[in-house]
Amino acid sequence: MDRIAAEPAEGSLLLDDQLCFALYAASRAVTARYRPLLDELGLTYPQYLVMLVLWDQDSVSVRELGAALQLESSTLSPLLKRLEASGLVTRERRPDDERSVAIRLTADGARLRDRARSVPVAIGDAMGLTPEQDATAKQLLRLLTANVSDPAADR
Repeated sequence: MDRIAAEPAEGSLLLDDQLCFALYAASRAVTARYRPLLDELGLTYPQYLVMLVLWDQDSVSVRELGAALQLESSTLSPLLKRLEASGLVTRERRPDDERSVAIRLTADGARLRDRARSVPVAIGDAMGLTPEQDATAKQLLRLLTANVSDPAADR
């Protein structure tokens, strides 16, 4: 799909003219494509995101994890409890700060990383983007996220 549609008329209420719908549909399609791959790993998509952070950093606080994933701790807590029950992570209060909980990979969690290496490849193949298109898409989505997250944008 190389064709770029004409700019929608200002104030258009056509569904196909809404960027929010294009983002929503793309997000649902991509998440659905992940599902069978992650089922083989015993992970949900949000759990996979947590594991990606831990495979990169091994030990993080709940606060750091929330910042990386842009999630509140109230959303993370049940996710982390399920990952802990699955034997993939441990949650421990930090000795130097009782208010902070450290999340660490278990040996099983670390081993799961090797099995997960095929997931980004399969998703990349399914997306069918060139490396340049992939980089551009990420850049635009990060810019969009930053712009709509900026309180100054609420003018």
